Amino acid sequence: MTTTAPHTDLGTTPGPTAPLRPRRGPGALVRALPLTPAVVLLLLFLAGPIAYCVYIAFTDLQLTGQAQDSFVGFENFTRAFGDEAFLNAVWLTLVFTVLSSLIGQNTLGLALAALMRRASKPVRTLTGGIVVTAWVLPEVVAGFLLYAFFRREGTLNAILDWLHLPSQNWLFTLPILAVSFANVWRGTAFSMLVYSAALNEIPKEITEAAEVDGAGGWRRMWHITLPMIRRSIGTNLMLNTLQTLSVFGLIWVMTRGGPGGRSQTLPLFMYEQAFQNSLIGYGTAVALLLLLVGSLFSLVYLRLLRTEV
Repeated sequence: MTTTAPHTDLGTTPGPTAPLRPRRGPGALVRALPLTPAVVLLLLFLAGPIAYCVYIAFTDLQLTGQAQDSFVGFENFTRAFGDEAFLNAVWLTLVFTVLSSLIGQNTLGLALAALMRRASKPVRTLTGGIVVTAWVLPEVVAGFLLYAFFRREGTLNAILDWLHLPSQNWLFTLPILAVSFANVWRGTAFSMLVYSAALNEIPKEITEAAEVDGAGGWRRMWHITLPMIRRSIGTNLMLNTLQTLSVFGLIWVMTRGGPGGRSQTLPLFMYEQAFQNSLIGYGTAVALLLLLVGSLFSLVYLRLLRTEV
């Protein structure tokens, strides 16, 4: 009895085998079920209102004197860019953000964190308690405190009079600087806490080696500390910028955007158009433009965070 050997083709080589793909069974669906309530809530309370606001921005919806709204296309956005008050609000928003967030809170928070790292424990506790207290105060309360500080008969002018220095009505002559200082006073604690945590993560051996090599304090800060906490700086700048762009109560309590619109940022301009002038469609279009400004800042910071040192 003979057996026939299986036929093999020696002239051909077997081709590459296709990678096996895992089959998606019902287990993946079961694992996704716990996320369903969160997704539904996000769609209901976040995506839904945003989509409705986008729709309103393209209508002429008003609070009073209108039976029904109508679609007007980009008319609200065109009106905004031709409105001098809107352009003034955009400029003041950028000034307020740069002065109080990018320069004020960021720089002062880093300085306090660096100084408190070398201070004694009682000094750290006292300083941290004072700064954090200003942060946890409600925005309206902080606004009243800073209004009492800057007003014509306020604390600042009383100190200047005692020092025989000229005083003035700060809320009238320099309103945007007054509200910027108020935002720095209230929000510096967040930057201080972020930078304190970041500085504590720097190995002491690195700074001690640089000190032994003769590097001074400024050189250690510029060449060692800042590069090592770069990601914390970017994250802090992004969060501070987004928070500053939405500041409303602090400015409203202190100046209400005045005098003459010289401290009217975009949130106050949006409120005035939507609820005082009853132009809901126009005010919502301004709100979307403010959202766009915040998105642009976020994209820039995220881009910087991806860049390696």
